[in-house]
Amino acid sequence: MKSSLLGAASYSIKLGHHIIDKIQDKYPGSTVEEMDLVAMNIPHLSPDNLQALFTPVELLTEEDKISNHLSDKMVAQLLAADIIVIGAPLINFTIHTALKVWIDHITRPRITFGYGEDGRPIGMVTGKKVYVAMSSGGIYSEGPGKANDFVAPYLTAFLGFLGMTDLTVFRAEGLKVPGVKESAMENAIDSIQID
Repeated sequence: MKSSLLGAASYSIKLGHHIIDKIQDKYPGSTVEEMDLVAMNIPHLSPDNLQALFTPVELLTEEDKISNHLSDKMVAQLLAADIIVIGAPLINFTIHTALKVWIDHITRPRITFGYGEDGRPIGMVTGKKVYVAMSSGGIYSEGPGKANDFVAPYLTAFLGFLGMTDLTVFRAEGLKVPGVKESAMENAIDSIQID
C-alpha cells in the first residue's frame, strides 16, 4: 500500500515495488493487490463513525453498517493478505495522514484486537509478514535523527498491537543528504531480503 504524495517520483513507492518484485521472485504466482491510500481519500473518523466501528456486530443498525462499509472492506483485505508491504515516507517525523486514517479504520475491537481476561491486549491479525518501505530525506536509523523517527517505531508498536509482530523495515534514507543521496536508493534496494 502506498501513502506518498509524490506518485511516480516517490522513493517509498519505488522501494515498495522492489520489495514486491523480490517477494514475487521468492513466491512465484503471488497475487498483488495495490492500494493507493492517498488517492482513496479515506475519510477521517467522525464521532458517529467511531461509535459505529466500536459497536458489536449484533447491535449494528443499518446506518451503522453503511458507515462501516469501507472499514469492513479494508479489514477484509488485511485479513486475507499473507504479506503486507507498506510504503511509509517520513513526513514531519511521522507517517502521512492517509496511512494513519487507514490504521484508524482497521483498528476494530473484537475483529482486529481484543482484551484477555487479565486485561492485556490481544492482537487478532496474526500470521502476517509485514515489510515497510520507508523513505526519508535525512538519516533516522542512527545518529541524532534517530530520536525523531516516529515512523518505524510507531508502525512496529501499533501493528504489533494488532498481532502483526513479524515486521521488517527497509529504509531509503539520506535522500537529501549530500554524499549520501547519490547511493541511498541503490543501498536501500540492495538491503532487501525476503524471509
